[in-house]
Amino acid sequence: MSTITTEALSATTLLRFATAGSVDDGKSTLVGRLLHDSKSVLVDQLEAVERASASRGQEAPDLALLTDGLRAEREQGITIDVAYRYFATPRRRFILADTPGHVQYTRNMVTGASTAELTVVLVDARNGVVEQTRRHAAIAALLRVPHVVLAVNKMDLVGYEEAVFAAIAEEFTAYATELGVPEVTAIPISALAGDNVVDASARMDWYGGPTVLEHLETVPVSHDLAHCHARLPVQYVIRPQTADLPDYRGYAGQIASGTFRVGEEVTVLPSGRTSTIAGIDLLGEPVDVAWTTQSVTVLLADDVDVSRGDLIVPTKDAPATTQDVEATVCHVADQPLTVGHRVLLKHGTRTVKAIVKDIPSRLTLADLSLHPHPGTLAANDIGRVKIRTAEPLPVDSYADSRRTGSFILIDPSDGTTLTAGMVGESFAAPEPVTDADDDGWDF
Repeated sequence: MSTITTEALSATTLLRFATAGSVDDGKSTLVGRLLHDSKSVLVDQLEAVERASASRGQEAPDLALLTDGLRAEREQGITIDVAYRYFATPRRRFILADTPGHVQYTRNMVTGASTAELTVVLVDARNGVVEQTRRHAAIAALLRVPHVVLAVNKMDLVGYEEAVFAAIAEEFTAYATELGVPEVTAIPISALAGDNVVDASARMDWYGGPTVLEHLETVPVSHDLAHCHARLPVQYVIRPQTADLPDYRGYAGQIASGTFRVGEEVTVLPSGRTSTIAGIDLLGEPVDVAWTTQSVTVLLADDVDVSRGDLIVPTKDAPATTQDVEATVCHVADQPLTVGHRVLLKHGTRTVKAIVKDIPSRLTLADLSLHPHPGTLAANDIGRVKIRTAEPLPVDSYADSRRTGSFILIDPSDGTTLTAGMVGESFAAPEPVTDADDDGWDF
């Protein structure tokens, strides 16, 4: 395994990315190749894969086994659950979510891509863009993943033909652009042979773009959420009531976005009560400023009624509260979602009763047309819903905040997650199309 110093790691940036694609497009093999060729696999892990491959009569190690860890996955040769892997190069650290390709596990792809800044969508060069490819592109667009990589895999099985790659890349890019995906980077690869994964391929000299790893290492990543709307979902109220801290009352949670400062006027939602931040405790020490992803305890100057599920926000930048939520959803449960369905809606740390008032449309993935008023959403359907909540909720648009603009619907009878929702408009507006400078494929 490559040796990377602690100092080097602290200086590198972090990229969260997910892999997706249809069944047998080679996602797990790509991830295994990426880990193997970047020297991010421990010796004992590689030996275990070699033994497992040999027992199955394979001459070469099956690198897909590095990520397909469940017994059912190895027996069937498919990915079922989301497999998270952590690795690093001297240029960047990575958290990778290898998501399933089967339609019935689309819900796992939603989970894996929900926090991703980049999604790698694999396509089998022999099959081209299929329905599940479109579904994964639509989910990436819905989740506002800023970067999408189209990895056209198994180029070795189509003779490394440029025309095959160009046709697939053109079809996928047109579809993704219509969905509002801001950036698509197409890369021809062979995960099995290692072409253009970590090392450039000598068999595709017609391609002049980056390898998969080069792109992952250099794609711009913005973690600066400090300038976004400041939001602190309250997870816990701390009342020690000890001799040393008889009157301590703090409101603990992880800052979802933005920055909070001592002395700032804040509002507690949904009650609307206001106060001033009297102190911020971080890791047991007082600080003047705290920002996104830090877990803090906020102390207020006034004795305000605050409990778990409330949202602390700057008074000058408070979202509107509403009991009528309109959103785009991906239905993930086997049981359908219907008009009149009584559910629990979990938004941040708050859970309220709700009812599905209307399902205005369902998305048809083939041509992105809308089927009006279907009345129901089946498993893996994407559609628009209108929900009425029993209590007001302070929601942002998902386009403004992936944390406070998202929610899930839960079955109140057994706690099953039914639906993942994104508040506001379905897709980003497509970027204007400009003419290419030349007649060739723009890599």
